[in-house]
Amino acid sequence: MMKKILHIYRRLFWSQERYARFIGVSIGSRCNIQNVNFGSEPYLIEIGNHVQVTSGTKFFTHGAAWVFRDKYPDIDFFGKIKVGDNVYIGNNALILAGVTIGSNVIVAAGSVVTKSVPDFKIVGGNPARVIGDVDTFEKEYAVYNVKTKGMSYEEKKRKLLSLTNDEFIIK
Repeated sequence: MMKKILHIYRRLFWSQERYARFIGVSIGSRCNIQNVNFGSEPYLIEIGNHVQVTSGTKFFTHGAAWVFRDKYPDIDFFGKIKVGDNVYIGNNALILAGVTIGSNVIVAAGSVVTKSVPDFKIVGGNPARVIGDVDTFEKEYAVYNVKTKGMSYEEKKRKLLSLTNDEFIIK
């Protein structure tokens, strides 16, 4: 009972990064780990430096063995997950067993990453596919930099409401 109470306390009151480290996830420096599910084998997950993993992301280090348990009662198989340096993983992404995400990568929100991702790529979709590269993305979107990082909520609101339509991203 005490173990369960401690688990709930840690989950509710510790930072996501502290909790992830506690359960065995290897995390580098300068990371931003939001509300993430690291699954039942978090110690098989390695996250590099300067990585942001956003809310709703789930890591799966195993899967599908259930189907074979009648034939092989003790079957289990696992895959480690490795995330390189300087990576952004968008909301509700699913990262499957055995995947390595390279460095300088963007994983689009809602992506299902079933295969490893090379450095400097942007992936998105279900299953995730390469949809661009980071250098091209930077060139396209740097012109939209409105320099609000670090502003208070009110300052940011005033700034954004004062912009013309040409200063926003339009797709």
